Amino acid sequence: QVQLEQFGGGLAQPGGSLTLSCTASGNIGTIYSMGWYRPVPGKQRELVARINSAEETNYADSVQGRFTISRDNAKNSVSLQMNRLKPEDTDVYYCAATLAHPGDSSNTACSYWGRGTQVTVSS
Repeated sequence: QVQLEQFGGGLAQPGGSLTLSCTASGNIGTIYSMGWYRPVPGKQRELVARINSAEETNYADSVQGRFTISRDNAKNSVSLQMNRLKPEDTDVYYCAATLAHPGDSSNTACSYWGRGTQVTVSS
């Protein structure tokens, strides 16, 4: 089993900053990517930011230039620095990791989710 523990979030004023972090533990082999997602009504969760093992990043257009994702491979962790926050950033943010389990010769990619962290941007 794999657990993703999330930290950070909370309340910030518009224009302010927050940091989210997430650490994976358990039966972990190679982590292919880690990222942050938020729910969309009536749809699957949408990507906020993602970083792969080559440290290539993807961002939603709505957060490009304001949010920065980074990872610490030694700690199996990922962080999201959220700057210039807007009220529309208010949501529950979910950490996700796609990884292979040790001993799996086929290196099947498996996805795991954290429990979510509330981010509220309000004056």
